Amino acid sequence: MTTLHQEHPTHEHTHGPDCGHPQVRHGDHVDYAHDGHLHREHSGHWDECEPSGHVAHEEHAHQHGQDCGHTAVAHGDHLDYLHDGHRHARHDGHWDDH
Repeated sequence: MTTLHQEHPTHEHTHGPDCGHPQVRHGDHVDYAHDGHLHREHSGHWDECEPSGHVAHEEHAHQHGQDCGHTAVAHGDHLDYLHDGHRHARHDGHWDDH
């Protein structure tokens, strides 16, 4: 799965360990959940960090929800759940791995 490069040109907030936004480990970097999307620092600016493809999380038996114990992060029109270093999103009867 690749990630689209979409610069967030008017992002003036500087994310970091103490900025108050949920951190999501994503490969070799950290994304920050902010205003319903994810930001990552890249070459002196902030990018919208969104997957470009659909990846189902095979054999994901755990059902995420309000009391599942995983951090819920608003992401567009749905919630993702931070679980084992991934973001899981409910999609067509299964969980996607973002």
